[in-house]
Amino acid sequence: MSAKSGYFRKYLHCDLTAGTCERLPLSEEIIAKYIGGRGFGAKLVWDNLKAHNFKIDPLGPENLLVIAPGPLTGVYLPASSKTSYVSISPATGLYGDSSMGGSFGVELRQAGLDCVSIIGAAPELSILFIDDDEEAKIIPMPQLKGKSCLETEGLIKKHLASNDVHVATIGVAGENLVRFACVNCDWSRNAGRTGIGAVMGSKNLKAIVVRGEADLPVADMEGLIQETDTAVRYMREHKYFHVWQQQGLMSVIEYANTQGILPTFNFKATTFPGHDSINGETMLDRYKIGDSACFMCPMSCGNICLVKNGKYTGTVTEGPEYESCAMLGSNLGIDKFDAVLEANRLCDEYGIDTISAGGVIGAVIEGYESGVISLDDLDGQEISWNDDGAILDLLRKMAYREGIGDTLANGAKAIIARWPGMDKLLLQVKGLEQSAYDSRVGASMGLAYATSDIGAHHTRAWTIAKEIEEGANWTPKQKVDLVIYHQTLRPLFDMLGVCRLPWIELGLNERHYEKFFSYVTGKETTLEELLALSNTIYNLTRRINTHLGATRNDDSLPYKVREAPILTGPNAGKKLDAKEFDDMLSLYYKVRGWDENGVPPEEVEAYF
Repeated sequence: MSAKSGYFRKYLHCDLTAGTCERLPLSEEIIAKYIGGRGFGAKLVWDNLKAHNFKIDPLGPENLLVIAPGPLTGVYLPASSKTSYVSISPATGLYGDSSMGGSFGVELRQAGLDCVSIIGAAPELSILFIDDDEEAKIIPMPQLKGKSCLETEGLIKKHLASNDVHVATIGVAGENLVRFACVNCDWSRNAGRTGIGAVMGSKNLKAIVVRGEADLPVADMEGLIQETDTAVRYMREHKYFHVWQQQGLMSVIEYANTQGILPTFNFKATTFPGHDSINGETMLDRYKIGDSACFMCPMSCGNICLVKNGKYTGTVTEGPEYESCAMLGSNLGIDKFDAVLEANRLCDEYGIDTISAGGVIGAVIEGYESGVISLDDLDGQEISWNDDGAILDLLRKMAYREGIGDTLANGAKAIIARWPGMDKLLLQVKGLEQSAYDSRVGASMGLAYATSDIGAHHTRAWTIAKEIEEGANWTPKQKVDLVIYHQTLRPLFDMLGVCRLPWIELGLNERHYEKFFSYVTGKETTLEELLALSNTIYNLTRRINTHLGATRNDDSLPYKVREAPILTGPNAGKKLDAKEFDDMLSLYYKVRGWDENGVPPEEVEAYF
């Protein structure tokens, strides 16, 4: 094997309680079995759970946090920007991970590391500074308490007298242990889901700062350049390439509304009367002032937007993307794009997951409308659809845990525990609020949400477009097979450290990735071999969840999906076919080789 073979074979382990950081070797065995990214993260989290007899408080010092790019992160290939943040989720109490773009993972690899693991809790608010190949330092910085994500990044760069660092930070939401707090970097790139920001907050870790200069190990640079040039040429010639550069994921607003899957008024409806005031065309015509891109991404799908007049004049933010715009826009009845931009900005500043925030607030509005939540519960402040002032104030209350915000900040499970009637209004799976695609239209999307290891999140499997395309001419076995394929390929991208969008949106053939991996590592590998390793990781995260108490009952869908038909649009009257879903779930378990309760058959050997 080439000396330059894709990995540095080192990881950094930090014990914040002891105040120690140590670079440790990473063996060929763990590299071969787990690839990188969420693979490394899942394995390290599994071993830590076993060491604690599977009894861990997600907000306790014993919970391990792993930050892991992949072997393709930072090298010359399309969208090689991704880094996985892995832990036990305070939102669900189960396995959790979230993927961040930008350039943070690239810098981490340039510091000579394949991943970082963090345990314990610092005695006071601190940062972790990883400076190239020097000894990492835990630096107390209590002066950062209460600072926003963007402000924190600036203050750290000033303190270090260097702009040549990348900073992954939490905001006040993470400090206050909001269970859907996120981690922010590069202005508005986020590890948004499963509450990773709260894990950092529980450890008194305000930020992780990295500076690195090492060359990345690539076995066959000439082969990689040729393969990359071929892939990028295909992408640039794609008929929708210019749309992605102009609108990014905001183009999905119009698609979702037309297909009748756009969350509207807390998923009561799936088409929004004001969709054309919050779509990609409106963004282009009135608000967009620039593009942004993650590392090595020709799609440049990030949108920099500015509010030039009106109530929110001066608001500038990168975004929103589809999920944020749908959950903070149509889902809350907001038809004012400037208000959506302000909500997006506040979430980035506070460090709050936009999907969970929009899901929670939508349920609160409907809860108040239907009498499940009282005016006293709302601290005497009424809230309604399209009421941007009250909605933005509720975001602030959640971040600071003020009034009703203290309950909302604890997420779906706590909300339902306080107001039992909210179980019929709040869309969540395993405690994670649902992404912005209605699953009553497509049983495969419902199955994808239900069986996702982290809860109701679309990035594990996005099958709804295929189901809409196929309509009734699609068998349950075909639906199950597609869900499993997505749940195998899409997590593989996280393991490799690359973005899925070139594949899912522009149709970049997944065979490119076996070649990328082979050229980078010097190990000839097929896509089938990579998918087999990814499937092993999905079994591993499933075993983590079953050891933490998850059962078949947790692979279920929200009441609204099961019992409440869609009110308007082309899919009016539709709701989930409960028998079809249950049969598909049993078939899914069978195809995966799990037992009737969804438990994988084999133990995973501990590495450490």
